[in-house]
Amino acid sequence: MLVKLLLDDIKNQVIGIDEVGRGAFCGPVVSCSILLKKKILNNNLVSQISDSKKLNIKKRIVLSKFIKEHSSYSIGIANNIEIDQMNILRATNLSMIRAYEKFKGTDNSIKVDGLKTFSLNEKTTFIKNGDQKSISIAAASIIAKTWRDRLMTLYSKVYPMYGWDRNKGYGTHEHRNAIKKFGITKIHRISFLSNLRRF
Repeated sequence: MLVKLLLDDIKNQVIGIDEVGRGAFCGPVVSCSILLKKKILNNNLVSQISDSKKLNIKKRIVLSKFIKEHSSYSIGIANNIEIDQMNILRATNLSMIRAYEKFKGTDNSIKVDGLKTFSLNEKTTFIKNGDQKSISIAAASIIAKTWRDRLMTLYSKVYPMYGWDRNKGYGTHEHRNAIKKFGITKIHRISFLSNLRRF
């Protein structure tokens, strides 16, 4: 990531927001709202913050711990019931609004990953593929991803047959076959599974 982008977001104290889990068959959609502290620039590890999808598990965990130590952040979720009731887009927006609640009333600029579908303040900017263009959004994506992955791994201990410790609730071949064999659980998104032909 370019040094200028690092300096811009951090020096200007931009709040970054990103979500994970939008396309999963089960579990919540999880968003993170984050404000990186300026002192993070004193550590070379900052240059490794990138889109969470491009990082391996070990690197994400290391960076997640590092980011948490050098930021103020908040997690917001919308569970599978809310997703079924209001659709995934509105539930994703709700999770982001909940994540931002900690910073409500601040005057910071905000960068949100994705297309504009709602607004938080007059300084809200939506950026397509923002986790590749903003270090604040990238940091939010890392925190949200590690948080949700940990949650799905815990769920996998209750429902080990679905392989959630490996697929994190996404519609892999393993997960689809498990649904065929064992049915659905209380954390599955019914609205995502209504078209049985996809299995």
